[in-house]
Amino acid sequence: MEFKTDIFSQFDKEWALLTAGKKDDFNTMTVSWGGLGTLWGKNVVTVYVRTSRYTHEYVDNNDTFTLTFFPEKYKSVLGVLGSKSGREMDKMHESGLTPIEVEGSVGFAEATTTFVCKKLFKQGLEVENIPDDIVDQFYKTDAMHDMYIAEVCEIIKK
Repeated sequence: MEFKTDIFSQFDKEWALLTAGKKDDFNTMTVSWGGLGTLWGKNVVTVYVRTSRYTHEYVDNNDTFTLTFFPEKYKSVLGVLGSKSGREMDKMHESGLTPIEVEGSVGFAEATTTFVCKKLFKQGLEVENIPDDIVDQFYKTDAMHDMYIAEVCEIIKK
């Protein structure tokens, strides 16, 4: 399993879709916070999901999820998927993306790279452990994030 990238821009500049559930019942959201590395002798990804997000329920209720990365031309689609809730609209229909079954989870035909991830760990971020300036910037009016660490079990590249 090999993946070469600029780790400091993979999430922040390129974004990704985090998707959890099965093809007949799933939700997806754009993530721009995350990390790649090793932990417990495994290749892992770390992602952060606000507890208020609809996708949070799906990540909690499934053992696996996918992270999918797309060509630049899909950036506006990812922007919509990151700002609209699946509780309020059919994001997938409006996105024009093609969901596909991937190792018991869901990916997208248009993705250039898909990580199949197995959850290993979850922990809520605690406001008292975060510097005040960050709390002021990110948590004054929004829900906190939960941090998920997952093993990258497979990388599918086009």
